[in-house]
Amino acid sequence: MTQYKLKTEFATFIGNEKEKCIEFLGIPYAYCKRFEQSVLNLRYDGEVDATKPGATCMQKRAYPEYEHLEVPERAFYHKEFREGIEFKYEEDALNLNIYMPKTGEKHPVIVFIHGGGFDSGSINESPFDGEALARRGNVVVFIEYRVGIFGFFSHKMSNGKQIGNFGLGDVVTALNWVKKGIGQFNGDPENITAMGQSAGAMMIQYLISEGNYDSLFRRAIMMSGAGKFPKFALPRKIEDTNQYWDEVIALSGAKSYEEFCTLDPKALLGAVEKQKSLRKDNTYNTMPVIDGYILRSDMNEAIDKRSRIPAMIGFTNNDMFTFLLAHIAKKYAKRNRDYLYYFDIDARGDDNQAFHSCDLRYAFGTLDKSWRPYDKADHEISNLFMDYISNFAKNGDPNGENLPKWNPYKNKPLRFALDGVKEKKAPFFKLLRNTLKGDPK
Repeated sequence: MTQYKLKTEFATFIGNEKEKCIEFLGIPYAYCKRFEQSVLNLRYDGEVDATKPGATCMQKRAYPEYEHLEVPERAFYHKEFREGIEFKYEEDALNLNIYMPKTGEKHPVIVFIHGGGFDSGSINESPFDGEALARRGNVVVFIEYRVGIFGFFSHKMSNGKQIGNFGLGDVVTALNWVKKGIGQFNGDPENITAMGQSAGAMMIQYLISEGNYDSLFRRAIMMSGAGKFPKFALPRKIEDTNQYWDEVIALSGAKSYEEFCTLDPKALLGAVEKQKSLRKDNTYNTMPVIDGYILRSDMNEAIDKRSRIPAMIGFTNNDMFTFLLAHIAKKYAKRNRDYLYYFDIDARGDDNQAFHSCDLRYAFGTLDKSWRPYDKADHEISNLFMDYISNFAKNGDPNGENLPKWNPYKNKPLRFALDGVKEKKAPFFKLLRNTLKGDPK
């Protein structure tokens, strides 16, 4: 692959030249130390080799015994997004992948935040390639951020200071890097759309509701994770998680918080795995918290008071807790006149229907990187989806020439299906059935 050198005021970045875009991989955007907030980095020494993927933030998948591929759900997503890819795991691995159109300046910017339940995930997984959206005139950025105990450990240190929200803080730091630096990559820093899926969408929603981050992005695309949050998705007060993490420290064998902070990454992850086998409320304690620093407001109240930035919101027919997710997304979108979509294309190759995260490949045009036998009809839907996304990133309205009309939500979301894309009510009983049978994965 031909290399491309981009000279900027920060450094010369060496990327990969593709047919209609330039790909820059693994650009460091911040430094971080364990259980400390990340520090923005815009200074580089000499040339920066951005031709190969950067490291993935440390997580349980770094160790086969903690990845638990014997669990059907874990095996399913491993095959779906990670099989055949070699990941290098590090604690200080805050980096960006950037896709830049070859021509023009001040392109709209789409910044993507991956999902993974705040516990896992990587921008190096197979759906995440920005070339197809860059071909449509967007600068596309993917954010690597800390997950699991390294991203969402929250505790009262021996000096009495509360700490937490490192992964969410990484996202804020990355958005600041994009705001300050994306102009060097022909992006428009005044036209940034934050796009996320699942946990990534929830973090965008938290930042919108908080209200202190409006200057970092103008629009939002939230896939499988937006609306007025049910109880399980609300951040807890940081002090309410202290006992949980005290127990993790005890399970690690460390005699003090200070000793715990110096343990090998595998020992930290092992202690969390033990804790998860002992408690049923792990989700409540291992996600973003109200820390008084990054998040200051009660989300349930803030989401009702905050004015909203323009948003595209979506869910799939076999999403996680599909009916509930659909209900809260519809309620939120109707109130704020957002654009709501319902993805109703059953995945080819098995009986998992439109499973949680299946819309990612359509959104990035990466169907050909899947083992599934997608065909011409799927690619046509993918092209429509990307056209909507691109139009929305440009001007806040997904509509465009030769696209089915998509109105702000009243009572019918835009339904993506192989028999056509049009506004249509989502089938109530199908969604309810998938919810009642539990997490489908």
